[in-house]
Amino acid sequence: MTIFYLVQHAEKEHQLGDPGLTALGRRQATWTARWLQDMRVGAVFSSPLRRARETAQFIAVASGLDVQEDARLRERMNWSDDQPVGAFLADWAATVRDRDHVPRSGDSSRHAGARLLGCLTDLAVERGPVAVVTHGGVTVDLLRTLVGDEVLPDSLLHNGVPSCAITTLDGVAVVDIASQAHLR
Repeated sequence: MTIFYLVQHAEKEHQLGDPGLTALGRRQATWTARWLQDMRVGAVFSSPLRRARETAQFIAVASGLDVQEDARLRERMNWSDDQPVGAFLADWAATVRDRDHVPRSGDSSRHAGARLLGCLTDLAVERGPVAVVTHGGVTVDLLRTLVGDEVLPDSLLHNGVPSCAITTLDGVAVVDIASQAHLR
């Protein structure tokens, strides 16, 4: 089986659209890259969103690899200037409560989880451990699909995955959820 390290992107700037990383986010990405270098990752995949690509670039450089983008790693929803923050947050909360709720922009939780699962199934042919830089919402959606809501901490469902936390999978078996031990 392929070991997947699902990396939540590092801390992003607080702005609309497709923000980059903060100074803290760049340090988090550096620490994460060092840890993954020790894990001897054989491939680095990233969501096409800037915060994920920037995080993945740190990992790729440390591991001597190229970043490969895959749109299936994108977030369930992305806040943009055509939607007031209150409406975005209401849509987000609705997708957490009801996995089949389709927000105005983006995917339902169930669809996003299936999309990420399909991506990982396709990536299982990669040699060695694989670093997959993605987003908290879609990672939680995948975990909800694989292990169910009752196993997940409420904080993960409602507050999301912390910056640069790593969820480890052996194939599709969950080994560790949202670990930040490498950031200490």
